[in-house]
Amino acid sequence: MSIDVTAETVIKRRRGDVASFAMDADNDPVWIGGIKQARTLTERPFGKGTRVERVAGFLGKRIEYINEVTEYEPESHLVMESVKSPFQMRISYRFEDRQGDTLARIRVEGETNGFYRLARPLLSRAVKRSITNDLNTLKTLLESGQNRPHG
Repeated sequence: MSIDVTAETVIKRRRGDVASFAMDADNDPVWIGGIKQARTLTERPFGKGTRVERVAGFLGKRIEYINEVTEYEPESHLVMESVKSPFQMRISYRFEDRQGDTLARIRVEGETNGFYRLARPLLSRAVKRSITNDLNTLKTLLESGQNRPHG
């Protein structure tokens, strides 16, 4: 894959609280900076095969895409792959216990084309900065109690 970036942080909350909040698509616009809208397209319960539609802004462009959950373990990990997107991507969330707190990790892998292929070096840096900021927002929200998890 042409893009492969990872960011992680420790959040002073139980793993179950962090994972349930982060893996609930309804919360995407709250903690993911570029997401303007998100909605689950398939019936609940959430799990493998669930499709989530997101509308985002990135590098000055409006991006609409649909991700499908390919791996899901409650309170542990989630992997989504794009089924409709300007470029192929795979997004992984991982949550691990760390002495009563949670290590939260996001990895984004992608194969660029067209405009995005030309902007690959910029895109990698922008994705890294974006997911780092997203994790910092998640940390602030959950540690401050501003948003209660409701997965």
